Amino acid sequence: MSKISIKQLNPHVFLMDDNGEATGYAVVGEKKALVIDTMNGSEDVKAVVRTVTDLPLTVVNTHGHGDHIYGNIYFEEAYLHPADLELAEEHAKFQKFASEISRHGLSMPPFREIRGGAVIELGGLSVEVIDFPGHTQGGILLLLREDRILFTGDSINRHLWLQLPGCLSPKEVLSEIDRVRYLEEKADYILHGHAKGFEPISLIEELREGLQELCDGKTEKDSEYSWFGGKAKQHPFGDGNSVIVYPDC
Repeated sequence: MSKISIKQLNPHVFLMDDNGEATGYAVVGEKKALVIDTMNGSEDVKAVVRTVTDLPLTVVNTHGHGDHIYGNIYFEEAYLHPADLELAEEHAKFQKFASEISRHGLSMPPFREIRGGAVIELGGLSVEVIDFPGHTQGGILLLLREDRILFTGDSINRHLWLQLPGCLSPKEVLSEIDRVRYLEEKADYILHGHAKGFEPISLIEELREGLQELCDGKTEKDSEYSWFGGKAKQHPFGDGNSVIVYPDC
């Protein structure tokens, strides 16, 4: 049984769900197609994309964590912000992943550099790259201008991890949010790295309010958060089912 399911969200955008653990996307233009994040590598992502398009493919990783880059093994190259290159190389060396791809005769392809300000032309569709450090140092956002969709990886979502080594502080992420609030006028929807469908662009404002509360010390509703690296704290925001995870200092 296939681990990656794919569904069409609009005439150009397809969501790929990797066993409920990570989400990637295919954006299909008239001349080229863009693959945004390749998930866990548990299945041939390229073959999945080929079920919806035979156009030339460009792969962009929103950041360097394993659950967004491991499927790169099925492609010839991928684009990544250089500030996340070291992080991606570290994740590619994790023993379980490295042993598994070696056993199948696969390897990670080279990364090519991409930075904010770049525009990816797909033919009738254009995707603008915006720097957004926070969840990682080299996180990026991708704005599909014509469809008014903002792809955010893990940088803007309903379960924001800021407790990892290398994450910016809540105060610094708040500053980054303020820097890109103009995007609320350029997009109607968000598709993040663990989404099941469209989120409203108002998620930016919800997250901003949560970060502001953290910075203001309004943490009376916060609770302990357990993850594979230990213990942290979580701050609820928005609908109450959304949280910002931050270090338990």
